[in-house]
Amino acid sequence: MSLSNQQYEAIMQDYERTRDYNRAVLDDRRKEVYDRLPELRDIDAATASTSVAHARLLMEGDDKAPARLHSVLEELSQKRAALLKSAGFSENYLNPIYTCQSCKDSGYITTPEGLKEKCQCFIRQELSVLYEQSHIQDMVSRENFSTLSFDYYEGEDLEHFKGAVRICRDFVQNFKQDYHNILFYGTVGTGKSFLSGCIARELLQAGHSVIYFSASGLFEALARYSFDAKGKKELSDFYEDLYNCELLIIDDLGTEVTNSFVASQLFSCLNERNLRSKATIISTNLSLEELRDRYSERVFSRIINSFRICKLTGPDIRMLKKRASGNVTYQKP
Repeated sequence: MSLSNQQYEAIMQDYERTRDYNRAVLDDRRKEVYDRLPELRDIDAATASTSVAHARLLMEGDDKAPARLHSVLEELSQKRAALLKSAGFSENYLNPIYTCQSCKDSGYITTPEGLKEKCQCFIRQELSVLYEQSHIQDMVSRENFSTLSFDYYEGEDLEHFKGAVRICRDFVQNFKQDYHNILFYGTVGTGKSFLSGCIARELLQAGHSVIYFSASGLFEALARYSFDAKGKKELSDFYEDLYNCELLIIDDLGTEVTNSFVASQLFSCLNERNLRSKATIISTNLSLEELRDRYSERVFSRIINSFRICKLTGPDIRMLKKRASGNVTYQKP
């Protein structure tokens, strides 16, 4: 799940192009304003020369230089703002332009502890590459609330599905405020993956980071990195994405080859994401009893105590759609 060097460089080059573009826009603005307000050029020149002069005085031991500099700069700033306003410009018209105010188009922010970490805008670009690799974009184009239908359900099955839809909408609406997880379980083809896709689309469009994995794909990747002597860096990056994305979707849990490694990795993933209050959605065709028996009591306990449980029942909708479209092939007995 980590970016290759080529993918990382492509993102950083995109930031460089963004900075170049914004600098060009600012240069055009500055030329426009200086042509209309020549006196503003003098104010900007005075601001720069005053700052240099007072910096020199401070280095020479003049402790009062900062106070005098603040006073002079404040006066020049007020004159500058008044000139811009008189000509119909906003006061910040000549301020530096940034597409992302948080990282100033660098891709990284500095934490209060002085550490550098990826900005959310970088993470969104990074994950857009990862989404493409995991085919989530194709999934959410088909599976979203705009294509949701209740027509395939009746009676108790319909009530189960309506309840699950309410939970999904509530999950999306309160995603920023509340930490929730969801387990969709039930028979094959009843809408579990579909509802996961509905949530994923809404959150992606709102700018949240979402990673989708089939269960088999997730544990295959974990095994590949874990048992590759050269893969420590890749495994570290993989875990960073796995633990820190805002929503992780694990689809079709139970279709993978289950063993002690898989059970251990599943518990570690769920536990770590729970500690970080990062949301997880799991879909499975297994019953709750089968989940407990297959993945251990502690995994089952983590799910039962930390997830909203949604049971879906009914006919296999995928099969019904295929029959309606005439795409079902029947084998001879």
